[in-house]
Amino acid sequence: MKVLLAAVLVVSAVTVPSQAVAASPDQPLAVPRQAAAMQQDFGLTEQQMKQRLKAETAAAKLLPAAQRAAGADFGGAWLDATTQKLVIGLAGQDRAAAVKATGAQTVAVPVPAAELDRRKATVDKLAGKAVPDAVSGWAADPRTGSVVINVQAGKRSEAVDAFVAKVAKAGAVTVREVAAQAPQTFAAGTVGGDPYYVSNIRCSIGFSVHGGFVTAGHCGRGGTVRGWDGSDMGSFRGWSFPDNDYGWVSVGNGWWTVPVVLGWGQVSDQLVRGSWEAPVGSSVCRSGSTTHWHCGQILAKNETVNYGNGQLFHGATKTSVCAEGGDSGGSFITGDQAQGVTSGGWGNCSSGGETWFQPVNEILSAYGLTLHTA
Repeated sequence: MKVLLAAVLVVSAVTVPSQAVAASPDQPLAVPRQAAAMQQDFGLTEQQMKQRLKAETAAAKLLPAAQRAAGADFGGAWLDATTQKLVIGLAGQDRAAAVKATGAQTVAVPVPAAELDRRKATVDKLAGKAVPDAVSGWAADPRTGSVVINVQAGKRSEAVDAFVAKVAKAGAVTVREVAAQAPQTFAAGTVGGDPYYVSNIRCSIGFSVHGGFVTAGHCGRGGTVRGWDGSDMGSFRGWSFPDNDYGWVSVGNGWWTVPVVLGWGQVSDQLVRGSWEAPVGSSVCRSGSTTHWHCGQILAKNETVNYGNGQLFHGATKTSVCAEGGDSGGSFITGDQAQGVTSGGWGNCSSGGETWFQPVNEILSAYGLTLHTA
């Protein structure tokens, strides 16, 4: 008997974890067994993990109000690792008192987030598709007010310098050395017993939506999508890659959707109750058909990732979570809140690495989909 390997679509009943309960501002998003898995990955005590989860939950719920209070001075947001408080960057001090009144901390930043986003968009435009392979990508850094160009260690060259000079016309840019491995997508050739197949590609299911599920766009192909057991489950109704990396599959033929992310026996299967966006610095876990369940931190947002051959992925969220081939499209979740679907990265789950995901709320908006929640 083969084990069911679909992350959120099943052909048998799903047992609801008894410890999965609705989140409130005073209650951590993660359920107890998920917290235990995160405790192991982060190397924290049980009490430290509980405190971290409580802080992350509070930050996620506080962020919308704090951003509104900052107004046009909003310069980014992140969770401070030391204080475990939400920090709001401010490009001026006129709104500092209003932001602090929400419970968030403030820090001065050089430019508003809107201006920094415009600079990042200009870099995207100036870069075009001819990006040196040694450039892994770039992202706006609210703390320095610059767009940081990520260059693989030991691979600085005249071509890289010429690229940096070209995109510097957008405004302040800086260069940072990163891992010497290039990012790649995490699709894989067909391997028996895994969640879904399209043509000769195996990928992982992300999140159930009403009528189907969302996943990575680079997995998108014409023809029939087959489930873990080889039976026809549906077809791609839309996909976008490169630029974005999202897609959605409509299902039928006896398949139905459930608001669950597979825990692979490492944690209980996780109920999905919403899609609150966790801030930078928060914990996040990933479920995928190859390497199953792994956790880490959200490191940055709105990055541009260079997968090579002119394949640029804009608007990516960067994490310290590992992944491997076949994990593409799988779920990124913080507690019971959907965050995004796995796109690609570098490294593996033996030696470590980094992975980027496509934020889920953008997918829902792009196709007018509704997340299936418990």
